[in-house]
Amino acid sequence: METAEGRQPRVAASAVLGPSALSAIVFTPRARLPPSRVGQHLVVAINMFDRVEEAAAAVRARGGALPQIAIVLGSGLGDFADTLLDSVATPYEQLPHWPASKVIGHAGRLVVGSVAGRRIAALAGRVHFYEGHTLDTVVFATRVMARLGVKQVILTNAAGGINTGFAQGALMIIDDHINLLGSNPLVGTNDERFGPRFPDMSEVYSRRLRAIADEAARAKGVAVSHGVYVAVHGPSYETPAEIRAFRTIGADAVGMSTVPEAIAARHMGLEVLGISCITNMAAGVLPQPLDHNEVMETARRVRGSFISLLEGIIEKL
Repeated sequence: METAEGRQPRVAASAVLGPSALSAIVFTPRARLPPSRVGQHLVVAINMFDRVEEAAAAVRARGGALPQIAIVLGSGLGDFADTLLDSVATPYEQLPHWPASKVIGHAGRLVVGSVAGRRIAALAGRVHFYEGHTLDTVVFATRVMARLGVKQVILTNAAGGINTGFAQGALMIIDDHINLLGSNPLVGTNDERFGPRFPDMSEVYSRRLRAIADEAARAKGVAVSHGVYVAVHGPSYETPAEIRAFRTIGADAVGMSTVPEAIAARHMGLEVLGISCITNMAAGVLPQPLDHNEVMETARRVRGSFISLLEGIIEKL
């Protein structure tokens, strides 16, 4: 690899920018740098761990007791954040590197407060793969919660009902998931500070937490079902043929979130509980088209039951 200036490696560095920050450095050995740059060392690196740590430090700097439990609130389900006592709310835009969703029904704020004597971090809104974010970005908030010392995370979502035994507005405890996103948040170089290269996924959704959710539902008089959640890329809704295929492989509900966060949470050793609100029946189940306004309206309708269930679960943790 000789150059006019002698034997020096010809290395071009190109930065690949994600939606919120520099996410990778790609080296192209065969690319030729301009003569003025040959031999110079261009070092630009901001890795994910450093970004997560910076965001966690910003949350700590806000003062108050740190959260013990994190709750990610799905489409139309963000009202729970308003029930926290002694709360401090921070728009995502005010936290370093924190991605903000532009989807209707996702307020985009972190609220830290108390419920039943427990300190809670309520994430009112999440970002999605279909918005063009990398999966590293999608799970950013989950990783920050783990670095803050959170031990349990409750992931909630609005989902389409595949199981014809479900009614619109039903609450489903997630027993397991099927990842059809076409990727995984752990793809790429593994940072051992987050977790192992090959984390076990035999029990993504904690059996202990699912039992607590059932106890809380009985105590609060809230009806819940159990089932398997399948995650798809989106943003288009599924076709009736796809829904029939998902039903065949064992899915009860379908959505466009939750699974990346669950994988990242388990990678970092957190206990995970997942709850789907069946805001609409999936394509082909009913003879009508799907509409996001229907999702939002159903979420508003079940607001009381949803909040009551979350409060009951937290009381028992």
